[in-house]
Amino acid sequence: MQIIKLNATASTNSFLKDLSVNSKLNDFTVVVTEKQTSGRGQMNTVWISEPSKNLMFSVYAMFDNLEIQDQTFLNYAVAIAMFDTLETLNIPKLSVKWPNDILSEKKKICGILIENILKGKMINASIIGIGLNVNQEFFPEYLPEASSLKMILEEEFDLDELLVRFLNKLKISLDLLKNKKYDSLEEHYLSVLYKKNTPSMFKDTENVFFMGKIIGVNSKNGKLQIELSDETIREFALKEVSFA
Repeated sequence: MQIIKLNATASTNSFLKDLSVNSKLNDFTVVVTEKQTSGRGQMNTVWISEPSKNLMFSVYAMFDNLEIQDQTFLNYAVAIAMFDTLETLNIPKLSVKWPNDILSEKKKICGILIENILKGKMINASIIGIGLNVNQEFFPEYLPEASSLKMILEEEFDLDELLVRFLNKLKISLDLLKNKKYDSLEEHYLSVLYKKNTPSMFKDTENVFFMGKIIGVNSKNGKLQIELSDETIREFALKEVSFA
């Protein structure tokens, strides 16, 4: 494992991607920064983080035999690794909000962005970007659902120690993935999925509200499966549905 520490960068994912193009990287090369000027989330959203307070890093993971059609299980593996890491800290009411946000008490504490490097029908490598709110105590008013480990447990955390703790969990999860233990990954992921089997109000992209309950995820396309009140099942891609 090689850990590259930066004072500042636009995005650790972008930095690692550029590095992979210009040089040969070892498996599990990690880039961590104190300040990220253009942090990215899912679907071109922005990740806001106070410098030197949180964990902002990316991991370069290589694969020998991972098909593109199985990328949903990669998502499971990464989300589970972070969930398991935080569980060891006794963070209360942890859950994974589809596809891979980590919540505590319905508040978002971690975001994950996975970008794959493809070769034919295979995933040659992945750049796994993580933003974990650790010691930050104040967030902008337009982020009312954001929280941090310090806000939750009222204690300061060592960022380097947390990073190593997560990387150890990630190795375990990725080993399951590489050994094609897909059923195990799926079972664990679905067992901690936010609002699974709980009747909830949703809103689609046309601002239509409807009742339903999350019953799972289609492992072939990664879409969220929601059972409607008439017992039909609809599938939604990222940003196509939200909780109302």
